Amino acid sequence: MQKTTRRSILAGAGVLAAGTVAAGALLRKPAQPVVAPIVAPGADGIVLHDIAGMKMASPPAPPPAGGFTDAQGAPHTLADFAGKGLVVNLWATWCAPCVAEMPALNGLAEAVAKEGILVLPLSADFGGAPAVRKFYAAHEITALKIWLDPKGTLAQAWGARGLPTTLIIDRHGREQGRVEGAVDWTKPATLAAIRRLVGPAAT
Repeated sequence: MQKTTRRSILAGAGVLAAGTVAAGALLRKPAQPVVAPIVAPGADGIVLHDIAGMKMASPPAPPPAGGFTDAQGAPHTLADFAGKGLVVNLWATWCAPCVAEMPALNGLAEAVAKEGILVLPLSADFGGAPAVRKFYAAHEITALKIWLDPKGTLAQAWGARGLPTTLIIDRHGREQGRVEGAVDWTKPATLAAIRRLVGPAAT
């Protein structure tokens, strides 16, 4: 995995306090505003954390409507996955914390593939599918499909304050909670929490 220094991670973004994000902080790329990477200051590398700091939805409710596309450019919405539990990750290949957690997301997708739980990594890269495909190949990401939010539409509609941000959507389409920052998604306790939050599959 590519080693990234704190200086390069924070280039163009404000210093963010540990465990917090700067709401409204934007890192601008050509013709595309996107939220800044979520990082903790004082660390040379990125440390994956657990989901103990997840912000629970109260009450659980569907997130604002919005669309995204697959690798071929076909439009999709969360409604296309009705009945599935969803782990929706907002990320980008230029976001160092996102890069750090991507293998764990890949492991999560493998672990829950037969349980009706899908991992949807929505890339904000304006390089589109080619950029994500190249990243997947370089990092041996084999269990995740390519999903795109190239204009950051959903990130903004859902009020994401930084990347990565992950929403847990239950089988009824409701957001149960969200977590900001890079997470170790393969921890047993984390897997158990996801299964509990999305609910049991229909029999």
